[in-house]
Amino acid sequence: MKDVPAVNVDRGKIPFGERIYLGPILGGLRVTLRHFLRNVFGQRDVATIEYPEVKRQYSERLRGRHILTTNEQGEVRCVACYMCETACPADCITIVAEEDPTAAVDHEKRPLSFEIDLLRCVYCGYCVDACPKQAIIMSREHEMAFTTREEAVVGIDELRQKGPIDQEDLGYRPYF
Repeated sequence: MKDVPAVNVDRGKIPFGERIYLGPILGGLRVTLRHFLRNVFGQRDVATIEYPEVKRQYSERLRGRHILTTNEQGEVRCVACYMCETACPADCITIVAEEDPTAAVDHEKRPLSFEIDLLRCVYCGYCVDACPKQAIIMSREHEMAFTTREEAVVGIDELRQKGPIDQEDLGYRPYF
């Protein structure tokens, strides 16, 4: 193998302002001052929303809080197949299965506990896509507040469908 001679690159003299990072700092301050002055003295069509009184319109495909759907008898449709738990990239879904005493031909199990950690969830919708029974869907509810981590871990009772599915404000769900 041949020896390749080292090449020295002459970068020139670095100005004093760049050596102490004065140029980038002043550039950032200039942008901040420009936005401040525009908001105070000029432009009136600034995209500010008076939040509690006026709410922004979101897409119909918004992925919000999860809902466990129920069948005609009021039981959760989930058959504890672990497909949603497996598909979840954040590992925020935990299912514990039990034998279903009223087992039909199409399933043998039901969830004893079904928990979703909403602080770990990335709201990607993979659990909705993976569910073969359409037992889990996502609503458009995105305003959630928690004071402790334990409040953010929701179980079957909090996830269960509260009323008719037609009256829910549904967000992302697969259309088959």
